[in-house]
Amino acid sequence: MPDDIVPTTTAPKPAPLDKKAYKSDQEVRWCPGCGDYSILNAVQQLLAQLGVPRHQLCFVSGIGCSSRFPYYMNTYGLHSIHGRAPAFATAIKTANPELQVWIATGDGDGLSIGGNHMLHLLRRNIDVKVLLFNNQIYGLTKGQYSPTSPPGLKTKTSPMGSVDRAVDPIRFALGCGATFIARTIDTHQKHMLAVLEAAAKHKGTAFVEIFQNCVIFNDGCFDEVIERSVRDDKTVDLIPGKPLVYGKQLDKGIKIDAAEARVVAPAEATSWDPSTRSAAAAFVLSEMAEQPGSPTPIGIFRSIQSPTFDEGMNKQVQAAVAKRGPGKLQDLIWSGDKWDVK
Repeated sequence: MPDDIVPTTTAPKPAPLDKKAYKSDQEVRWCPGCGDYSILNAVQQLLAQLGVPRHQLCFVSGIGCSSRFPYYMNTYGLHSIHGRAPAFATAIKTANPELQVWIATGDGDGLSIGGNHMLHLLRRNIDVKVLLFNNQIYGLTKGQYSPTSPPGLKTKTSPMGSVDRAVDPIRFALGCGATFIARTIDTHQKHMLAVLEAAAKHKGTAFVEIFQNCVIFNDGCFDEVIERSVRDDKTVDLIPGKPLVYGKQLDKGIKIDAAEARVVAPAEATSWDPSTRSAAAAFVLSEMAEQPGSPTPIGIFRSIQSPTFDEGMNKQVQAAVAKRGPGKLQDLIWSGDKWDVK
């Protein structure tokens, strides 16, 4: 063989995937106009942009309208049981660290029956991406009030209006110590893509609340915040490294003083930094929407680096194998105390 010819030892790179490659052959069955369609579209578009191979993806869900998500992705997927998607995702990611694992859940599935499991996923910082579809209602079971329903909401299970205090998903995630926390909106495709990209690239649990409209049982639940004619004045985007400025004319700002956030002139606005170890400023911002005349924050509330549970667990496994050998399952089963049943 001539000296200037080097044999090829690597396989050719596969052709880039487009958005269609991530679509399964299943009919997408959500109500016409449901915000879930735009979330599905954004995720498929993002994965195509990032070029994530389909065999390295796994989508896990519990029960609810959002939990149909794995059927519509041409990847690995698991439709699990009510509220337990975080437990399944923990096992999947720990057993196969090479997989990029996503959870699709709703405000009922993830914060009611699944609240305990979500808490432990977040505090452990498992390298999993969580999409929490928040429509402030139970849609699949036909319109009962949910953990995020606002007080006074009349539903089939609260005909005189809910008297519950609503769970705020952002504050819940902050309280659990999540390392990446963000909020976006189903009708804001560009914003949603940017937030989901940041979540996908984060090492650790990435928790993304998505304002998602339920056209049948809670239509217009976020209109006073996200409707096109008001959204510039009703939302403030938390962009890392940028001043907290908002409004159609960018004529208002947010200043954080100690434990308070207030509306100020743009020149006085605080420059946002979600990478600080303290979550105090993010907590203050998460409470802003409850103050009359204040905007609802969207964007990235927190993004810090911290050790992940799955890496720590696998290091322990590797250390045990190095010390004692790989072992056999049969030996483990027959070890320890035994009883003879006659």
